[in-house]
Formats: sequence, C-alpha cells, structure tokens
Amino acid sequence: QVQLMESGGTSVQPGGSLRLSCVGSGSGYNSVCMGWFRQAPGKARERVATLYIGGGGTFVADSVKGRFTMSQDRAKNTTYLQMNDLNPEDAAMYYCAASRRGPNCERVATADYDYWGQGTQVTVSP
Repeated sequence: QVQLMESGGTSVQPGGSLRLSCVGSGSGYNSVCMGWFRQAPGKARERVATLYIGGGGTFVADSVKGRFTMSQDRAKNTTYLQMNDLNPEDAAMYYCAASRRGPNCERVATADYDYWGQGTQVTVSP
C-alpha cells in the first residue's frame, strides 16, 4: 500500500503561482510513477504531470507546459507541482497518485494509477 497526502491548494489571482506538495509513504514508494492530475466540475480528470520516483525525466501535459513543473525531494518522500501564471482554466481539484507500472510513466494510463490522495482545491479568481 502507498499512502499519499496533498497540500498547498488555495485561492489565487490570475497570474499568480502556487506550489502543491504530495507526501508519500508505504511499501514500494521508491519505485512508483507519481502523477499530478486535476479535475474541474463537469470535466474529465486530466493528467498534468508525471515522474518516476526512481529517477528520470518528467512528463508535462501540453495544456500546462511552460507554466507547470513537477519535481521531487526524495529525502522527504515528497513530490511537488509548481504552478505559475495561473488562469481560471487551471481551477480544479488537484490529486496526486501513484502507479506501480513504471518506470516509463508517460505511458501509464490514468486508470492504472492505483493509489490516490484526497485532493487539494485550487481556485483562480480576481
């Protein structure tokens, strides 16, 4: 089992920045794909970014490329989603999730993420 806990969501103005955090724990955490996903009301869940905890490159969705980056601090078992230049279309519930189907995390489907955090809400409004 892998346990995940997100934090950092809040309300920001357009153009602002936020950093979300996801602390992971449990068996096998050091060899999972970690992903950040978001879901706005009435919309499908969208994969935002992924990385492999064991090392390697990151994947970032085209919709946020150049504004969002994903990173990790392995000593803290924490992954981050740095979000810059936020706009109202970025408002959503953001989730972190883990999958054991790595290490090519870019190819892991959303349905193959086995463990999910509870989500953290991001609101973008003037």
